[in-house]
This record gives sequence, structure tokens and C-alpha cells, in this order.
Amino acid sequence: MIVVGLTGSIGMGKTTAGTMFARRGIPVISADEIVHTLYAGRAAAAIESAFPGTVVDGIVDREKLSAVVLKDAEALRKLEAIVHPLVAEERAVFIDRQHEAGQRLVVFDIPLLFEGGGEKTVDCVVVVSCGAALQRQRVLARPGMTEEKFQAILARQVPDAEKRARADYVVDTSGPLEETRAQIDRIVDQLLVESAKREQGDA
Repeated sequence: MIVVGLTGSIGMGKTTAGTMFARRGIPVISADEIVHTLYAGRAAAAIESAFPGTVVDGIVDREKLSAVVLKDAEALRKLEAIVHPLVAEERAVFIDRQHEAGQRLVVFDIPLLFEGGGEKTVDCVVVVSCGAALQRQRVLARPGMTEEKFQAILARQVPDAEKRARADYVVDTSGPLEETRAQIDRIVDQLLVESAKREQGDA
């Protein structure tokens, strides 16, 4: 089984790409979705202990937490020390289940893949990318987004050019959805062939 790391800077179209992988029948697990679940469950108590006032009715308030950690590197490291091991556990369970189900290809949707050294945990990396102007347009159209917040998020992320240089595959999301889908279809087809070859080699 081949494990794909899907990543890209904010506003590059990663969620759309993940949906396209899923529509090809490829199991996709999102780090953000795992975190949402953890924030409403077993991570909430530890986060409230570390950052008092950020949990409301047993659920982490992401806006309040973001206000605490976004510009504080030490606070962010403290949060990651709580959350990252739990996310890793959930991914390991996902991998085991998909392996038992006989899947040849799975996708991890991880926004901060390179930033957290996650490329070491996957077999190949797919980076979604578009031009800076389009990225900015997409991000600032999001509810509650400001220029200041956008710049703070960018400051935490590996630059797009570096991501592209380190990727095994780059998906250009600046064109019509059909073009993005065609690129992903080609990647899926190639990786399914590679996975089959690996299985034959192990037989």
C-alpha cells in the first residue's frame, strides 16, 4: 500500500483535491478533521488545562485558541505537543484498517506536512499550488479572514516554491476544476500501477 501525503499552502485548493481523490475511491483522512474530533473529545481537557478559557461546553473554541497561539511560538509548540501524538494515533488506526481492507492507496491530507516533518511518514508527496494573487483572493474571501491573519498563517508555512520543489507530484489548481481533476486522475493511475508492482515484488 502506498501512503500519499497531500499538502499545500492555505488557499491552494487542497480540500478540493482531497475530494477528488476520494471520488476515485481512494480513502482520504484529513488532519483537520481529526483535530476537530479531538477538540470535541479527548484533547479538550488537556487544552483547557494548558490554555484556560479556550474550551466552551467541553469543546475547544478554535477562534479563542487561535488568538492565543497564532503569534506565540512557545504556545504553539505546547499545543502541538498535546495534539500531534493524538493525531498520529488516529492516522495509525486508519492505516491499519485500510491495509486490512486491501487498499492499495491512501491519502493523508496534512496542511503542515513539511512544517512538521510529516514527509518522513509517507511514501510520496502531492503538493497543490496556484499563483500568489489567486491564493490571496481565495483566502481573503473566507469568512472572518483578515490580511493580518492571512500573513500570520503564511509566516508559519513553508513557502509554496519550496513545497513544489520538494514534492513528488505538483497539482496546479489555478485552472478549471476539470483540469485539476485530470491531473489527480493521472497521479492516481500512476500510483495504483506502482502499488500493484510493489505487491508483485513482495509476493
